[in-house]
Amino acid sequence: MPDNNVPAETPETLPSYVDLGRVLAPHALHGEVKVEPLTSQPERFAVGKTLWVGDTPHDVETVRWQKSFVYLKLAGVNSIEDAEALRDRFLSVPDTELGPLPEGEYYTYQLVGMAVYTVDGEHLGEIADIFSTGGNDVYVVRGPRGEILLPAIRDVILEVDVAAGKMVVSLMDGMLPG
Repeated sequence: MPDNNVPAETPETLPSYVDLGRVLAPHALHGEVKVEPLTSQPERFAVGKTLWVGDTPHDVETVRWQKSFVYLKLAGVNSIEDAEALRDRFLSVPDTELGPLPEGEYYTYQLVGMAVYTVDGEHLGEIADIFSTGGNDVYVVRGPRGEILLPAIRDVILEVDVAAGKMVVSLMDGMLPG
């Protein structure tokens, strides 16, 4: 008989997960994996941290960096076969573990899918992707006018309302296709 004092988990109460890295391949013979980081916070891969693969948690046992990749030994991943099973899977954490960012900074997952409007109210589409050019990020917006590349700079990005899922932008000459 269910305990009526324990609230049922619904999609609204289940945590959302944020991808921190993608497993590229096994490394060595004892379960270590090579990971492409998807976060600018390397401390997320520290020894003792818990990373999730699907609904399975794994504690980080060892970590080392080589160039732009991180090599991890995860608890419960003890063979090359175990590591191979993680290939192309994402290492995630519940979004509740993410700390607040300074004002004006956002997590990528908060922006992808966000509706983008001009200051005049024209709907340009949704943010489909974000990439970095070194100087600033670029938001790839896909919508009725095709693909639009918006530099993430103050002159262009005027307002970001995460709760409403809306961004307001000021377009510079030449930003619209065709």
